Amino acid sequence: MLVQRNDEEVVAQPLDDAFVPRSGESVRFPAPWPRHRGTWEVAPDASVTVFAGVHAVRAVEPSGATRWEVRHGCWYGACREMHESYDEYADRPDHRYPESGSVGFSADGKIVWAHVRGPLPEGELNPDTVDEWLVVDAENGRVLARANAEAAAAGSVHLTHPTDPRQMGLSIGEGQDGAPLRWGRWDGKELTVDHLEGDLCLLSLSPSGDRLMTVSHDQDSLAVRDSSGTVMEALEWEAEAVIPRHPEAASADEDDDDDDDEMLVCWDWAGGFLDESTLVASTAESDDEWGQGRHWLIDTAGAAGFVPITYPSPVSCEPTALGNGTWSTVSESRDVLHVWGVHLPNGA
Repeated sequence: MLVQRNDEEVVAQPLDDAFVPRSGESVRFPAPWPRHRGTWEVAPDASVTVFAGVHAVRAVEPSGATRWEVRHGCWYGACREMHESYDEYADRPDHRYPESGSVGFSADGKIVWAHVRGPLPEGELNPDTVDEWLVVDAENGRVLARANAEAAAAGSVHLTHPTDPRQMGLSIGEGQDGAPLRWGRWDGKELTVDHLEGDLCLLSLSPSGDRLMTVSHDQDSLAVRDSSGTVMEALEWEAEAVIPRHPEAASADEDDDDDDDEMLVCWDWAGGFLDESTLVASTAESDDEWGQGRHWLIDTAGAAGFVPITYPSPVSCEPTALGNGTWSTVSESRDVLHVWGVHLPNGA
């Protein structure tokens, strides 16, 4: 599904297996607040969009009707008000740049997982809880379970387990303070939250959901882990150990004896699984000073190792894995989406 967002609406366009838009199936969802005031997620069947805002999580139908809403504490850190509407703070300068949470649909679309700023208007958790993780019925908005996320987020993102509707990953960013990673399991009665050790950004889940791709908060280390957070054997890589310096940086080193300005290679917080054993990753952020950003294919099962991706035209952004052997990039002007696949020299 191709999803676009502006200040007024979300547009969801279902695609076929060849990424061709399905004629007449585009769906538009009026937005309850501007796009810079939160995040959003479209249901797998495009029947509803859930908006995670500054003061509430709201499910909106294509007609613009609110299916349900769950109010929570304000994401502007110094505010202790329980806002009832966006209009209460829309023009307030102190609410111009709030922090934010996120939402994610379970694989079957029946459950919404929501990362919100506590507290809720009613409930059992300690009112001093900063961030909460909710399990919500996607049909009626009933909060089925809630837990203390034990974080103080600047932002977050949900990563849906592709096959098990009962599991969800939550990657939380706390700015310079860290990147706590949570793994949730909902058995229909109880929510269990595992705290994965270390400051880790969760980038992707493999097609089976058994493997996690993470990058450390300092961007030094890329790893493949199981759902407990344990690094799988020999599947952790330090950027400087496996990625050669940018060719233009190496050339500059030859002409400059001063190593004080050396720019280190680091992983981007981007990429993902193309299949169960192949990753796409990038080092565009650290490459930017020297020239064209680089993307890499990583074979975790064979001897191919790290292979630089050669594109037919320059790519100016980080890659997003789509699964089924494909990934996407956007144009520099962000008005064109490109979908890529691997073309091997032998024509396979």
